[in-house]
Amino acid sequence: MRAEGTTPEPETSMQSGLTSLGEVACRYQDEIRPEDLPMIAAEALAAGLDTLTLCELAGWPRNADARDIRDAFEQALAESGIGLPDRGLARRHALRRMAARLIDGEITPADLATDDWWETDVETAAEQSFVALIPQCDCCIEYTLGLDQQTWAAQLRNAALALTSSPPIGPGC
Repeated sequence: MRAEGTTPEPETSMQSGLTSLGEVACRYQDEIRPEDLPMIAAEALAAGLDTLTLCELAGWPRNADARDIRDAFEQALAESGIGLPDRGLARRHALRRMAARLIDGEITPADLATDDWWETDVETAAEQSFVALIPQCDCCIEYTLGLDQQTWAAQLRNAALALTSSPPIGPGC
């Protein structure tokens, strides 16, 4: 057991860095802006990861060319042994994170209608139940739900709970 304020063991720190970088890889396609990747690389280095491209990327400015930043980040992932999930899997992971944010009260049910979640290719019954309750746009909420928005919000929350408590969908974040 570590004493408070001491440096973590290198293996623990590196594993934390891999986990963090793996989550970023999952969120990379839809949620992470290219200009944030140099700082993320620096944080991965601080957590104990050390690859040539990660070191290089950590020193880049935020205003470097977005394509160059993305290319370097993908190279750094490869050097770290982290695979970049395909867009569909990344989107399914994002759906789970969105359901968790709904449960935690970070977003409202209406916030879900602002992104094309209803177009997400789902594979599990829990994902399907959640996505089926998401309207195509925020103006559709009143049109499709009428005055029964409280029932819809409760059903959406229940579906979000079922999704977040269902077995993980595989490697990723």
